[in-house]
Amino acid sequence: MSASATNPTTAPPVATTTPVIGKREVDITTAAADEIAKQKAKRGTPEAMIRLGVRGGGCTGFTYVFEWADAAKPTDKQFSGTTATGEVVGVVIDPKSLVYLGGMQLDFTRGMMGHGFKFNNPNAKGACGCGESVNF
Repeated sequence: MSASATNPTTAPPVATTTPVIGKREVDITTAAADEIAKQKAKRGTPEAMIRLGVRGGGCTGFTYVFEWADAAKPTDKQFSGTTATGEVVGVVIDPKSLVYLGGMQLDFTRGMMGHGFKFNNPNAKGACGCGESVNF
């Protein structure tokens, strides 16, 4: 047997892939969808959606917008996420914000330092230490 031979009893490593998110798409994780559904139920507005966006301001130039929307505007792009129980929740983004948010993943994390929504945004070039503003 040569030194380059492989052991037939050892399985090759399995490649793991992260979902590819298009530049005009936003991914909502199950954890984020679960929290949106929970807050929507508390609020008592079953048709409400979350509006994501960016606006000028903050230490580094922009701040994320995260607010309730009772209806989508005609120009909004709509996205959906599915909870662990199969409930579908909606997220809307205006076209100008989608330029900055396209390709991102909205997640919800819990940890020793607290919990909250996390914008995993590949378009962000930097963020302020306070975590409230972002630079593109």
